[in-house]
Amino acid sequence: MARQRPRPGPSTAARRGQGRVVAADPAVRLPALRHLFFGDIRSEENEISWIQQSNVTPLLRVFPDLETLIVKGGSMLIVEPVEHAALRTLEFQSGGLPDDVVRAVGASVFPALESLELWLGVEEYGGDATVDDLAGILNGRGLPALTTLGLMNSEIQDEICAAVASAPIVSRLRTLDLSMGTLGDEGAEALLTGQPLTHLDQLVVSHHFMTKRMCDRLAEALPGIVLGLEDVEEEDNLDGPEVWRYVEVSE
Repeated sequence: MARQRPRPGPSTAARRGQGRVVAADPAVRLPALRHLFFGDIRSEENEISWIQQSNVTPLLRVFPDLETLIVKGGSMLIVEPVEHAALRTLEFQSGGLPDDVVRAVGASVFPALESLELWLGVEEYGGDATVDDLAGILNGRGLPALTTLGLMNSEIQDEICAAVASAPIVSRLRTLDLSMGTLGDEGAEALLTGQPLTHLDQLVVSHHFMTKRMCDRLAEALPGIVLGLEDVEEEDNLDGPEVWRYVEVSE
């Protein structure tokens, strides 16, 4: 398997922060809040892996009418299993998403959620989730309305594709986003030999490491569906037997 090439910069393994981000008062002062981007910090101000997050679960408990929650940064991020009736879009942008965050999302109940996006990242920056940690999401039991799923920016993108190929939730999706990671021919082969994907409106694979032959096979098998085939990256081979791949967002 191709390995992810380490990126320069300080390595900050995600720790489990204990801070609470909100109390009951914000719900009184912001009763009409529907959309929230928590940690919207530009890279010029702070790299994504340097953003120190906290427990964001209270945001969902305090704002029961929230429809969109985007969280940027994975270091010290905590998410607890929660039920939220109104949330329609949930997105975690990170260079490394902790495994317990991924499991907590899978253990949550979001009956109205239509779009879920996880930037899983790399282990160097706290992204230690495995395919097993995605089980709660892939079975779809707590996500009955989901139509868009992004499992992205991962150094184990091929393994994720293999799991997605037989995941129950896929038959309900209209958009499947597997972009930004280290997707290669192995993962694409798993998609082609797994459950049918012709019902999808979009399969997004940009920032990939597939060969032209595999890209042609995908385009032929799923005409008009696959997006990002032209956005191919080159593997690095530093005078040795190992081949290095990199995700789009890490540090």
